[in-house]
Amino acid sequence: MVRAALFDVDGTLVDTNYLHVTAWWEAFRQAGHTVPMTAVHQAIGLGSTDLIEHLLGAGRDRRQDEQISGTHAALYATHFERLSAVEGAADLLRALAARGWKVVLATSASGPELKALRRVLDADDVITGTASADDVDEGKPAPAPVLHAMELAGATSGETVYVGDSVWDMKAATGASVTAVGLLSGGIARQDLVEAGAVEVYRNPADLLALLDSSAFSRVGNGG
Repeated sequence: MVRAALFDVDGTLVDTNYLHVTAWWEAFRQAGHTVPMTAVHQAIGLGSTDLIEHLLGAGRDRRQDEQISGTHAALYATHFERLSAVEGAADLLRALAARGWKVVLATSASGPELKALRRVLDADDVITGTASADDVDEGKPAPAPVLHAMELAGATSGETVYVGDSVWDMKAATGASVTAVGLLSGGIARQDLVEAGAVEVYRNPADLLALLDSSAFSRVGNGG
């Protein structure tokens, strides 16, 4: 039996969400849009095009999308050398790998951004694969990223747990019929994660690691 532990990265394993918020806020401002930071925060976890549409609407001037996305990417990239992992992130991945779980990242990040995140996480030795934004036609909350990550692990939905910090993560996991576990490390409220499908919610990876033996990981794949 294969057991797959799938993880979002931004806000879940690496402490980046609020950097993304300020970068997106400034990118929108430079394009002439005033978007509240609270609204941007709630949208973090969506892919770039989906995030822009979520915040500006389908009737926006789509000719601005590339400029907005590019500005965000450039601003966020200035933080690459100062990023830090969330407490317990690498330890959790290594603990799961030691117990026989295949660890796969399922993230909206790609290219240099994903490379920077993996460098900070420093756990490539236990990561089986990565499903990035470049690998699927639809990003979260569509289940495609989770389904692709499951394929990389060779696991079924009943053998899989997905860990993320956003509403979009929880919706993508439940859409793929996968057990969804939420973390508060990205700043999203516990109730919001539960309403989106999280069966359990923990403060951060360290908290989940401390309670691993009583978590969803102890039941998935074991008939629980």
